[in-house]
Amino acid sequence: MGVLGERDRDAEGRARSARPRDGLGRPLRYGDPGGVARQPEGVVRAGAETVREAQALLDAGRPFHAHEVFEDAWKSGPDGERALWRALAQLAVGLTHAARGNGRGGARLLLRGAAGLEGCRGGYGLDLPGLVGWADALAGRLDAAVRDGDGVDPVAEAPRLRG
Repeated sequence: MGVLGERDRDAEGRARSARPRDGLGRPLRYGDPGGVARQPEGVVRAGAETVREAQALLDAGRPFHAHEVFEDAWKSGPDGERALWRALAQLAVGLTHAARGNGRGGARLLLRGAAGLEGCRGGYGLDLPGLVGWADALAGRLDAAVRDGDGVDPVAEAPRLRG
């Protein structure tokens, strides 16, 4: 694995990077001992469990991993909830980009996620208006003050999913 010209693949033959990742999901060199355990993919969780696990990851400064939890819900949840989980995944990956120092990309994803929440119904105790306000405010600060290369603190900027 990891040989030039070859791709890491999962059991079904789909391309999957086996490289370790840092706490913000950036790939590290093969064998790097500083890697953070990856989120298992394809886990089916109840909605409340998704919210709990994602909040714990956000609180720990791991928004990339929270995005993966939301992505699992988006892909496996009921059709009527897919827009909600997708928008939440966009918020988490927006924070990921902002923490990595990509302020412009982070702001765009935060605004896209906030717009996606506008048409969603609440549930699971989620504070959708509060999340939209958080995303709009952070995106505004990123556009105004953070240039590419200056990352935000993902712990300090983590949203509260529930009111």
